[in-house]
Order: sequence, then structure tokens, then C-alpha cells
Amino acid sequence: MLNDGKIKLRALEPTDLDVLYRWENDASLWSVGCAIAPFSRKQLWDYIETYNGDIYSSNQLRFIIEDFDLRQAVGTIDLYDFDAVNRRAFVGILIDAECGHRGYATRALTLLWEYVCERIGMHQLVAVVPVENVYSMKLFEKCGYKRTATLQSWVRVGSDYKDVALFQLISQ
Repeated sequence: MLNDGKIKLRALEPTDLDVLYRWENDASLWSVGCAIAPFSRKQLWDYIETYNGDIYSSNQLRFIIEDFDLRQAVGTIDLYDFDAVNRRAFVGILIDAECGHRGYATRALTLLWEYVCERIGMHQLVAVVPVENVYSMKLFEKCGYKRTATLQSWVRVGSDYKDVALFQLISQ
């Protein structure tokens, strides 16, 4: 189990259905992902039921971030677009709005980095962050990521396009 005594990163469980349903259907978050429509409980149930956690076959890996003492899901952290040849992946993180500013994101990114370096031999992680999301940019910088590029007009928000910053964390 991946934990630091305060949080743990764990696999998806059927009991996560309600919280996933709330997070995945929060339309205010869709601009930082690829969702364009709500998910049904059935769709999410099927996802949980068929999720295998094998990054090599699915090119993604998802963990629930759980408060160790409260035994409560506080967020999710994902690897996606995994490239096994070049040993890199993109990382995304979501912390429940009611659980923000408690250090969960920093701890989760740190645990994830340790895990992917030791167990998967990952060379780098990349985060795509809207430039308006100052909090997330500071988070990734705090965790050792370096801002390496700005992609202009990268994400559509309504009828506007917004720039994103790329952050990379590269193993030594």
C-alpha cells in the first residue's frame, strides 16, 4: 500500500461510486479534462468494475487519495497517456473542494513520484495546467516540477480558448 502515514493512494473500490459520480460530473472541472457530458452511475460502475490497474495495457493508472485516519476519499490522482518506450506519462490530480489546502495534493504527488520511479522506472511526469490556475502551478512547482512551456489556445472554455503551462518532473 502506498502511504505516508497521513494519506494513502489506493485502487478504486465499488464504495467510491458516489464520490466519483460527484467529481466526474462537476462541470466546472471539465475544462481541465476531456469530459463534455455527464457520466451516469452505470458508466462509472462499469469503469470501476472493469478497471484493471495495469498501466502497460491501458496506458493509464488511477488512484484514490484517501485520508489515512479518516478513511475518507479526498481526491484522485491519475497517470494518463503513458509512453512505455520513453517512460513518461501525464499526471492529473483532483482534491475535493471541501478538502483543499490541507497538504493532500503535495503528499499525493510526492507518493506518486516515488512509486512511479521505484516500481515502473518512470523517467518523467508532465502536468498540463491552465495558466489561470495559479494554485495548481504553485503546487507543481513546490513538488519539484519545472515549467517548461506554454501552449497557446490549448483548452476551450465556452467560446474562448485558454493557454496552459506544461510542467515536467524528470528523474535524475
